[in-house]
Amino acid sequence: MLWGQVTISGTVTDASNGQPLIGVTILEKGQPNGTLSESDGGFELEVQNRQAVLVFSYLGYQELSMIVGDQAEINITLEEDITDLDEVVIVGYGTQKKSVVTGAISKVKGEDLEDMPVMRIEQSLLGRTSGVRVTTASGQPGEGATVRIRGTSSINASEPLYVVDGVPIGGGIDFLNQGDIESIEVLKDAASASIYGARSAAGVILVTTKKGRKDRFEVNYSGYYGTQSPWKKLALLDATEYGILMNESSVAAGGDILFEDPQSLGAGTDWQDAIFNYNAPIMNHELSISAGSDRSQYYASFGYFDQLGIVSEAQSQYQRFTARFNSTHKVTKRITFGNTMAYSRIRGVGISTNSEFGSPLSRALNLDPLTPILETDEAVLNSSVFTNFPVVRDENGVPYGISNYVTSEVLNPVAALQIQQGYGWSDKIVGNVFGEIELFKGLKFRSSLGTDLAFWGGEGFTPVHYLNAANRADITNYNRSQNRGLYWIFTNTLSYTNTFGNHNLNVVAGTVAERNSGQGIGGNIQDIPVDNIEDASLAFPTPAASQTFYGFEYLGTLASYLGRINYNYAAKYLFSATMRVDGSSKFGSNNKFGYFPSVSVGWVLTEENFLRSNDIVNFMKIRASWGVNGNDQIGDFRFVSTVGGGRNYTFGLDDRLVNGVSPNAIANPDLRWEETTQTNIGIDAKLFKRVDFTFDLFDKSTSGMLLDIAVPGYVGNAGPIGNIATMSNRGAELELGYNNKWGDLSFEIRGNLSYVENEVTDLGADKEFLPGQTFSPQGLEITRTTVGQPIGYFYGYSTDGIFQTAEEVAAYTNADGELIQPEAQAGDFRFKDIDGDGAITPDDRGFIGDPTPNWTYGMNLALAWKGLDLVVFGQGVDGNQIFKATRRFDLQMANMTAEALDRWTGPNTTNTHPRLVMNDPNKNFSRSSDFYVEEGGFFRIKTLQLGYNLPSEILNTIGFSKLRVYVSGNNLVTFTQYSGFDPEIGGGSFGVDRGIYPQARFYLVGVNASF
Repeated sequence: MLWGQVTISGTVTDASNGQPLIGVTILEKGQPNGTLSESDGGFELEVQNRQAVLVFSYLGYQELSMIVGDQAEINITLEEDITDLDEVVIVGYGTQKKSVVTGAISKVKGEDLEDMPVMRIEQSLLGRTSGVRVTTASGQPGEGATVRIRGTSSINASEPLYVVDGVPIGGGIDFLNQGDIESIEVLKDAASASIYGARSAAGVILVTTKKGRKDRFEVNYSGYYGTQSPWKKLALLDATEYGILMNESSVAAGGDILFEDPQSLGAGTDWQDAIFNYNAPIMNHELSISAGSDRSQYYASFGYFDQLGIVSEAQSQYQRFTARFNSTHKVTKRITFGNTMAYSRIRGVGISTNSEFGSPLSRALNLDPLTPILETDEAVLNSSVFTNFPVVRDENGVPYGISNYVTSEVLNPVAALQIQQGYGWSDKIVGNVFGEIELFKGLKFRSSLGTDLAFWGGEGFTPVHYLNAANRADITNYNRSQNRGLYWIFTNTLSYTNTFGNHNLNVVAGTVAERNSGQGIGGNIQDIPVDNIEDASLAFPTPAASQTFYGFEYLGTLASYLGRINYNYAAKYLFSATMRVDGSSKFGSNNKFGYFPSVSVGWVLTEENFLRSNDIVNFMKIRASWGVNGNDQIGDFRFVSTVGGGRNYTFGLDDRLVNGVSPNAIANPDLRWEETTQTNIGIDAKLFKRVDFTFDLFDKSTSGMLLDIAVPGYVGNAGPIGNIATMSNRGAELELGYNNKWGDLSFEIRGNLSYVENEVTDLGADKEFLPGQTFSPQGLEITRTTVGQPIGYFYGYSTDGIFQTAEEVAAYTNADGELIQPEAQAGDFRFKDIDGDGAITPDDRGFIGDPTPNWTYGMNLALAWKGLDLVVFGQGVDGNQIFKATRRFDLQMANMTAEALDRWTGPNTTNTHPRLVMNDPNKNFSRSSDFYVEEGGFFRIKTLQLGYNLPSEILNTIGFSKLRVYVSGNNLVTFTQYSGFDPEIGGGSFGVDRGIYPQARFYLVGVNASF
């Protein structure tokens, strides 16, 4: 062995074309020694001795290790890594090589998200995996998203189960920091998800966080700063246009002209500009430290995220601080233990994001443009309203304007935001400690204890104020809440892995015990002598009648047994079987335990002689699976007849009213899990060494959905909950990827496309339909769930154009010659008589649209040339509609969008927008109809990012191992036919736009540095 420094030189080339590779990383015993930078691919470096092991690695190529020996010059070639099939995929309670996985699993790597401006982990999946639809609830900072894996699985909750480092998470996963993610696996079919049993019917998302690496110490900083602005404003009537149309509407109803000279009104107030913020900042900072040796690895990180909203930033904010510490230690050759631990602190201020009541955007769209933001007219200021009431004023004491034309909840949005005071907060600790011992070769016992400890609450204060006659507060109001939840999970598993010739076997068996408990208290107090939230307190002495306090507790337990067998013969014939048994405190005494089996098989055709070693099909696997998953998302103790208070009874001869208690519902000891059965057939392939291909067909059916059973009113309480409804989802998924290199230019494009068709197949004998969303001011039922239709479809009347003349109205008659629409005139909608009874009645309502997209797709393009890189990412949906309920037609003087300028004004002027008339005698607007329904498909360029990696000679000078700077534009362009703020509408108002808080367009400057 020769000791002392040795200088060696050489070149590295591409085995496929002999071209030099630039940017290859060379490690000696795991320590960074250099990065190739010369144009010819040459290198020169010093090593400590001739026995040094050099490791050459380059993205997209197979890693190569070699001993220096007596060589002074080394010329090597790197083979292209044509497949990632040796990549390890995380599955429930274990791992598998991707090449032998028999289930439908999609993976998102953490490195793909490193510089993406993702605020929440749900958004990491948006457009990146087939079969997963992610719909942002709104653009408000910190807002969550609606996630659906292969369609809506249940009438009840259909959110997937999130498992972070082995710990199932409830109450949201916004505690996660994007930079801590190693990988995200989506278990889509029943065979993959069934090992999670009772909570896996909507799919499972496994999140794995980063660990330290052996023989490497690294410090990484990643951060960005940007500004946000609305990407779209709606065209509304200005003051002149508003005056003209209000005059027309009044005269059409037989009224007077309301505005003598509309032209003198000018442009008026732009309420959208009044509430929008066109320069809202957003920033993110992440610092991580990782280190490791052969025996111990560590990873620690800190993150800070801060975002202000584009609608009134003072009342729309989100701040998050995160800290994490992960470690793994190998005590002996057979004993390993470790932990993952994360803490998050979140504070947020929010506004109503999609509501006809109290939403700033709904108010901005409906308030007349004649009302000023601030009132400066002396005549108005001397009126009784401004002299006798506590009108809201700005910081200079100038009162905000109050409309004389529009009332109710539609009021000055700037003034309303001025009085909003409050915030919400949460502290969350999610951790897991584990120990693993290899009892003998191949047999391991693993025990882990995980916890999710959460504290959350909020405060709100309403001062004395006057906004309009319907919205005022004569006394102050203060509320505060504090809550605590503790979830723990204790898991013990035995796993056995061995190879017998060509037979490869892996067996896992285990038990799981879980407990979820929590409690909360809150209070509300009125008429306290303060005017701001900082001085407010529940401790002020006030009369008991002005105080309200409450508390709650919950408790649920789960005991489970699980087992899985994975077998393959020569990595060619694949088999897997899983069984999970769950016992829950949520279900009846006759069905405490649920059983969730699955089986899957696969055949790797390229391991057969007839396909082995060819240049076209490099890998091909056919797989099929069947399994049963469960859903337990109902309240606790619904199977028993619980007792509730607040019921009033009369007793005695004097009929004295007494507050008492009574049963809430009839008991149902047969209550059991919802079950979702799914069959999947898929194919995975690698073609021409460049093309990745995955295709799946699935049939997913949910039975025994949990719904209330109708009982006669004389029973005296509600009916029990029972397993009575069924639903199906059928669809197909396609993922494609292509990559190539031409000299210094590398190119990769990946795309996915999914189709799903949802249908409710049974609601039980006692139900014709389930009512859905309403447009509350008018009490319009706008969505329903009915057998034979998709869940939550839009429900209303169908129109058949507009009556252009009085003769057309007179000709629309029934079999008896009577007018079908006796209140109609020329310019009104012709409504379809669906049931043929000769009149327009509620029975003529039916399907007018579907809020759920049939098609979901995404695209990612990545280019790299020398130090430059370009990323373009887009996603979209199609086959869905949106119910545009943004105008308060119950308030006849409410403003309108500029579409009203194209209303019917005479024969053949339009066949889509009816005439304007006060009181709406034909109910053109006060009926839920297809007039409100628009196509909701869209394609959005989510990210366009240009980056530059500094060359190694500069990095070596400044002591960095990596330094990348980038600029990014996000939500740049949206292609859609929808005329509202944003076609992406999730959350509780799924598909119904009541004045949605739109997602922001924002521009970032960022840096990613490693030391």
